[in-house]
Amino acid sequence: MKEFEKAPAKEAAQMFVTKHFPQCQAALLSGSVVRGEETETSDLDIIIFDDILADSYRESLMAFGWPIEIFAHNFQSYKQICKTDYERARPSMLRMVSEGIILKGHKIIDDIKKEADEILAEGPAKWSEETIRIKRYFITDALDDLIGSNNRAESIFIANTLADLVHEFVLRTNGHWIGASKWMMRSLREFDQPFAEEYFHAFDTFYKHGEIELVVKLVEAVLEPHGGRLFEGFSIGKGEPN
Repeated sequence: MKEFEKAPAKEAAQMFVTKHFPQCQAALLSGSVVRGEETETSDLDIIIFDDILADSYRESLMAFGWPIEIFAHNFQSYKQICKTDYERARPSMLRMVSEGIILKGHKIIDDIKKEADEILAEGPAKWSEETIRIKRYFITDALDDLIGSNNRAESIFIANTLADLVHEFVLRTNGHWIGASKWMMRSLREFDQPFAEEYFHAFDTFYKHGEIELVVKLVEAVLEPHGGRLFEGFSIGKGEPN
């Protein structure tokens, strides 16, 4: 097959691994093509496990008619990536492994996928009450900035910050993983579809019409079970007097 012809996703991924990583111990195909969400701009996310690699790396290229994203790891660097993902509660690599189609190394990958599934099912570490208090303050601060803003350009970026903070707060206080970019909405929908639609509608209304009432109502409802808005009495990093 000529390099510029577009092979079916799994076939292209298999040929790519055979050609470019023939000595690797294992490989997975992940991303939108395995979830049935492929679009015209979708690429092939291929995870490589190869113990001859000194460290992890990521590379983008074209092959077999596809844009391809390579996520190459040795078995130790993979664990470090997963540890970092766990600590930030954004399990990008764990999700890719969990949903991935095995291209090579079934026995090795079966064990890795099982571990990823278990971690995903367990969820991220629970937030402390102090962390919740700090997050309440910063959400309150962003909300007050939005309410007080009379500059449309500034308001848009305040709302962006607020949307991210609220998505994180809702998911983390309920023991769920967070996301970035398109995974913000996907993560909210996985947690609570009706809430995700309410969240989208509130911010969509603001972006379209500049109306903040639904955003204010949403944020206050999110904060209320945890004590509501927080400003007066908040302190962080203040030591005891000498």
